[in-house]
Amino acid sequence: MKADFYETLSVSRNADEKELKSAFRKLAMKYHPDRNPGDQTAEQKFKEINEAYETLSDPQKRAVYDRYGHAAFENGGMGGRPGGGFGGGGFADIFEDIFGDIMGGRQRRSGRDHGADLRYNMEITLEDAFTGKTAQIHVPTSVSCDECSGSGARPGSSPTQCPMCHGAGRVRAAQGFFSIERACPQCQGRGEIIQDPCPKCSGQGRVTEERSLSVNIPAGIEDGTRIRLAGEGEAGLRGGPPGDLYIFLSVKPHEFFQRDGADLFCKVPISMTTAALGGAFEVATLDGSQTRVKVPEGTQNGRQFRLRGKGMPILRQPQVGDLYIQVAVETPQNLTKKQREVLEEFERITSHENSPQSTGFFSRMKEFFESFGD
Repeated sequence: MKADFYETLSVSRNADEKELKSAFRKLAMKYHPDRNPGDQTAEQKFKEINEAYETLSDPQKRAVYDRYGHAAFENGGMGGRPGGGFGGGGFADIFEDIFGDIMGGRQRRSGRDHGADLRYNMEITLEDAFTGKTAQIHVPTSVSCDECSGSGARPGSSPTQCPMCHGAGRVRAAQGFFSIERACPQCQGRGEIIQDPCPKCSGQGRVTEERSLSVNIPAGIEDGTRIRLAGEGEAGLRGGPPGDLYIFLSVKPHEFFQRDGADLFCKVPISMTTAALGGAFEVATLDGSQTRVKVPEGTQNGRQFRLRGKGMPILRQPQVGDLYIQVAVETPQNLTKKQREVLEEFERITSHENSPQSTGFFSRMKEFFESFGD
């Protein structure tokens, strides 16, 4: 069983960003493979703390993990990938900050630029979130050029080694007592240059086009959830690896139901006579069925009725939430003369026992004011 990420980093569940970073730095220095050559246990521990920090240092991943645990990231789940998050940067920066000296300076780039991650905003209905669906989306993005197979060079030719850095992608310059290494200005760190660029992509190795993709939206998904499609982002320059596509979901407000996690709430107006004498009404649910709700005699405004198992499914869980029906007693309007006479007669023959709440309230209010005269 995979260990809890907070236990892996030896921090509390309410640890802030500074505490997480400090704990990660300390453990990473201790278990880094370069400091523990041949130690398989240390190598495995190093991988575990990397994965834990990758998740907990990203606010969105951390929120999903806090709610669903490791299950949120299994089987291509939402949230992200161990070893790289949306927007990039965070983990790589701290890794180089800690291990720059151990590794003998900054790591050399591969020479191929990683494609950018893309964001796509999708709005779905509450019914879609209830049942789940497979949606087709159209995303304008950069894809690998089919003319040059992503190399950027004219077909029949190939990139050549950069004469300035001799393929290293980095050059050194002396400044006083120090030697500064930076990306090669001639090849921009790629280690190679294109003498004869591809006419279709102008040497970029990628072109812009609209792609059609299929997105699986699981039942029970919540508003604000992020779904990652690995490798479906922007193509990298000159054959570089593609980025990822992140689908940000928002759920449209529903005409009848309001959602709170796995529970649904619905306000139903009923007549004054139904509330007083009792009755029943039919309410539709998101599973397509009709459920009969019985209203007992003397029901007060705002009373809730709970329908078990009629709420939203819980993501990747067998449980289902509940539906809460709140009744709103409607006061009659536009009364006829006869209706008014009937109500006035009803008011005349009504006793205190018929309205215990109002009778009790005004009685206590009277006692409260009388106490000032004592």
